[in-house]
Amino acid sequence: MTEIEIDKRHTVLKFSFSKRVLPQETEGTIERVRTLLFDLQPGFSMCTDLTMLEFMDPGCAKHIERTMDLCREAGVSKVVRVIPDPKKDIGFSIMSLFHYDRSVQVVTCETMKEAEQVLGMLES
Repeated sequence: MTEIEIDKRHTVLKFSFSKRVLPQETEGTIERVRTLLFDLQPGFSMCTDLTMLEFMDPGCAKHIERTMDLCREAGVSKVVRVIPDPKKDIGFSIMSLFHYDRSVQVVTCETMKEAEQVLGMLES
């Protein structure tokens, strides 16, 4: 399952992958992301939560890479990933090297609370 939403207050494009994710599902997210990016200005952040991910088919990679490219082109400045189990990093770190330039800050967190701190979403 894939969920995508925008937190307009904090200018964050949020992805959540859970259970089993198949290529036809990630292919369908590309147009949704393209549409949501119209509501964000360059300098936005992106958060990807893999906490509940059980399995992602390798065929999803090409769609995720395209999504990364769309976000780079739209001006993403920070990418935060929630990966509580390093075995769940199904290539996101390697793909980042090829699909984001050096100006994009990439941070991996173990919990959503940690990610929210990095993204400035927690009230002080």
